[in-house]
Amino acid sequence: MNLKVMAIIVAGALLPLTSMAAEPVQIGKFKDWRAYTFDDPGGKICYVVSEPKTHKGKYSRRGDIYFLVTHRPTGKVFEEVSMIAGYTYKKGSEPVATVNRRKFKFYAEGDAAWVFQKDESSLVKEMRAGSTMVVKGTSSRGTATTDTYSLSGVSAALNAIDKECGR
Repeated sequence: MNLKVMAIIVAGALLPLTSMAAEPVQIGKFKDWRAYTFDDPGGKICYVVSEPKTHKGKYSRRGDIYFLVTHRPTGKVFEEVSMIAGYTYKKGSEPVATVNRRKFKFYAEGDAAWVFQKDESSLVKEMRAGSTMVVKGTSSRGTATTDTYSLSGVSAALNAIDKECGR
């Protein structure tokens, strides 16, 4: 994983690589989740990230796939939930994550998607209580995908960034 590129995506901005103040630093690996922090020109950022255990769809190639939860305390942003699909989402599509039989819609732009802000805390709460999360999306070419994430270690990883970013 190219951590510098991932950090830029997590920060919610397409900053030039030269503007990054520091490389992301891994603060822990917690089973299937990793926790990172880095200093951005706008302040400290902390995030957890995981890759799916399985990914399915009728595609010939697909880029890197990640699910993230980010804290940006300077901007008073906590539990910002996003994902990188490894493809460009179909315009107007709303990917869905299912945890503990609860469904959460995301809005998509390019190859990234964010859960609607009103659902961030609820989704994170379900992730902490769950064991598996299934994410379904549709590519710009109409390919349906299903990604299955393990939630093993997510609570410990989230606790680590809560501590690191003063939450």
